[in-house]
Amino acid sequence: MTTTTNLLGMLSPADRNRLLEFAADVSFPLGARIFQEGARADRFWIIRTGKVGIDVHVPGRRPATVDTLGHGELLGWSWLIPPHTWQLGAEALSPVHAREFDASAVRALCEDDPVLGQVITRCVAAVVGHRLESTRTRLLDLYGPAGSGPMR
Repeated sequence: MTTTTNLLGMLSPADRNRLLEFAADVSFPLGARIFQEGARADRFWIIRTGKVGIDVHVPGRRPATVDTLGHGELLGWSWLIPPHTWQLGAEALSPVHAREFDASAVRALCEDDPVLGQVITRCVAAVVGHRLESTRTRLLDLYGPAGSGPMR
């Protein structure tokens, strides 16, 4: 985990407390689908314990896991970026305890406090970049030509 994906660690104590006003503690059992690619993204989570696999839909196959998240990491970024639909899926790889945030309330907080909104947006942007890189690497591992040698 990098500090850029640890949202609560990036905030001042006062801003952390303001954000936590929109959080509720939740749990997911092993194997639970936390969200599905294409569904409405109306919440996000910060993982307290457990592991979550981020996956991408592959037609005719089981979803391909592209990243694994754990303690302190931000789960979900599609809630911030219109059209607010999940671009990836997520499944509990172990029992998970997390803080669940109401996305519309946090978006309103970001609008009301642009400085806090910028910190949250930067954290989410870092997460998006990391997930894109992880997805690209995993898909190349799965579907890239084997033994093709170096590019010329």
